[in-house]
Amino acid sequence: MSQKGHPLSKPTASEYIRGSLYGIAAVSIWASWIVAVRLGIRTSLTPWDITAIRFGVAGLILLPYLLTKGLAVDRLGWAGLAAIMLGGGAPMVLVSYGGLVFAPAAHAASLYTALIPLYVAILAAVVLGEAFTVAKRIGLALIVAGVLGIVLGAGGTIGSRQNIGHVMFISAGVLWASYVVALRKARLDGLHAAAIAAVGSLIIYVPAYAIIFGTSLFKAPWHDLALQAFVHGFLVAVISFVFIGRAVNILGASNGSAFAALAPAITAILAIPVLGEWPATSDWIAMLLISGGVYIASGGPLPARRVEH
Repeated sequence: MSQKGHPLSKPTASEYIRGSLYGIAAVSIWASWIVAVRLGIRTSLTPWDITAIRFGVAGLILLPYLLTKGLAVDRLGWAGLAAIMLGGGAPMVLVSYGGLVFAPAAHAASLYTALIPLYVAILAAVVLGEAFTVAKRIGLALIVAGVLGIVLGAGGTIGSRQNIGHVMFISAGVLWASYVVALRKARLDGLHAAAIAAVGSLIIYVPAYAIIFGTSLFKAPWHDLALQAFVHGFLVAVISFVFIGRAVNILGASNGSAFAALAPAITAILAIPVLGEWPATSDWIAMLLISGGVYIASGGPLPARRVEH
């Protein structure tokens, strides 16, 4: 296991490669959830339904693991435990899914997922003392510039109904940042943190959902339920949480989270073969800015570093 004892320590080249592969794998999965939610909302499901599916499936999968590992209150503290359950559980998911009712998927990928590095970097600097270096600032500036380009290119406007969704996406990003920083501070394994969040929502949210909505969920077509269960309950809530947890533990909270900014680019590239949709020239420029920003903000080796004395 690599030595990552101090929050300001820099990863080695091999650690950076491993951490970046975990980060990219997690974000590749995240690129699918936005499309899946949008599809579910357009057909027969609501954000409440999809959240219940997500934590009903993930909570049951991870319950045996949590029973053996416990809640880790000794490592997290009560504030850390709350951050894990709020930021990785139903509250964050409901806010992010609900935003899609008001604003398009491109805005969710940008204002929520792609800006996660900014939210995490600020919170990690305050809570963990992670360095807010010049390189990181440059990388984050490139990411923000690219994100704004995508939002404006996708028809983002001020003073419209979309802004409700925008506020929800940003709020979800802040909740997720709290999850990441709590995980990093406690040195918690990604699967352990995912289990706490999923089982907590299984116990608290799913019964409340059942009381309010009853069995209406099962009136939806089985293929809609199966798609959401696989994408959200397994891929997103379990597998991607393990991957991003490992990236954070290897690279640090803000560096490991930087790969989230690649979500709009991955989503746009996947849309070419799947949907036959080609990004506009402005989108390609934005994606290049974001990609460059991610590399810099995540601590990628830079030529200038080799000539320092």
